[in-house]
Amino acid sequence: MNFEGIVVGLATFLIIGIFHPIVIKAEYHLGKECWWIFALAGIGFASASLFIGSFIWSTICGVTAFSCFWSILELIQQERRVQKGWFPANPKRKKN
Repeated sequence: MNFEGIVVGLATFLIIGIFHPIVIKAEYHLGKECWWIFALAGIGFASASLFIGSFIWSTICGVTAFSCFWSILELIQQERRVQKGWFPANPKRKKN
């Protein structure tokens, strides 16, 4: 039996689930201007996936990289959701 697909699928599920609250918290505390953090993390994970010999770990790094890249778009959308009142705005952060 080959469990690699199940392991990668489970890891992908968990990574996506973890990034959802990370994006919400990042937008709340830092605003969408923190997009570059996700970009750098994505580049780092993508680079790591190129050099890791293990198929499973390389794939998990690749999934994490593209979850970071997708989070940049989600930051922008999260800001719009806050403006619509769907999520609370941070009262301590200046409004632009």
